[in-house]
Amino acid sequence: MSEQAPRRKRILSGIQPTGTFTLGNYIGAVRNWAKLQDEFDCLYMVADLHALTVRQVPAELRRHTREAAAMLLAAGIDPKQSLLFVQSHVPAHTQLNWIFCCNSQFGELSRMTQFKDKSAKHPDNVNGGLFTYPALMAADILIYNADLVPVGQDQTQHLELARNIAQRFNNAYSPTFTLPEGYVTKEGAKIMSLAEPTRKMSKSDTNQNSFVLMTDDKDAILRKFKRAVTDSEGVVRYAPAEKPGVSNLMCIYNVFTGKEMAEIEREFEGKGYGDFKQAVGETVADALAPIQGEYNRILADTAYVDGILTEGAAGASRLADRMIQKVYKKVGLLQL
Repeated sequence: MSEQAPRRKRILSGIQPTGTFTLGNYIGAVRNWAKLQDEFDCLYMVADLHALTVRQVPAELRRHTREAAAMLLAAGIDPKQSLLFVQSHVPAHTQLNWIFCCNSQFGELSRMTQFKDKSAKHPDNVNGGLFTYPALMAADILIYNADLVPVGQDQTQHLELARNIAQRFNNAYSPTFTLPEGYVTKEGAKIMSLAEPTRKMSKSDTNQNSFVLMTDDKDAILRKFKRAVTDSEGVVRYAPAEKPGVSNLMCIYNVFTGKEMAEIEREFEGKGYGDFKQAVGETVADALAPIQGEYNRILADTAYVDGILTEGAAGASRLADRMIQKVYKKVGLLQL
């Protein structure tokens, strides 16, 4: 009798539908999600519930949710290989969230850096969801017993909390949850703002030239790279501490060309920043063009996108509902 193949590790990742993805979202996360499908069992979610910690325009949130799903499909997420779903379509996430809120300490939640940052940014709306959303994030991960979670530097604290909650629950009731590990991708972990290269690229930036959107046309992309902040040295050289702007552009160029930093330095030796920025802009525009074409095609077929999300939610719910029944029984909730 042949040996059974070992179970593939399970990965969960999510992205908020708060407008069009930036080049930073694509390089840092989405681009790698497609590559992970061959190696892992992948669950990818559009995290619409997390978006509610900031007041949203309802019609826009609905539109952005569908657009986010279409962009993930265009970027290579294959619904035959992965589960693609919308967070709010799987009610078990919020059911487990309440159990986790009751197993999280006030002090733990108040220490979360993102809570402090977002409270400072939106002092008029420091709501309870903003405070407890790391518990919801823990529920997102643990309800599927995910082994791995792709994390950027700004999410490691939340993953640590998820591990603490899982451990606490396992100790109090009996082993239930897998302790998830962070999964850091090798290249392009953090793409910086084109206008302020010491800050992460963000679509919430008020300066439109600081970020490239996945839907920007070639002219807009070239214009934004042309205006990218560099320095007065005039030499294409990789030195993140002293040349953050140039180094950021080199990172972007490296991702799309596969050329190492030394090779990029040789390519632009004796050339000015103008030539370098033009080359980076052209490379990015050419790389995004086929994704944009696919995105427009997919987005035009609403029934197709909604069909995939319906199937994805059904698949995710099968896994999540089994877990919530187990948890409810363990904590003593009466099951009929």
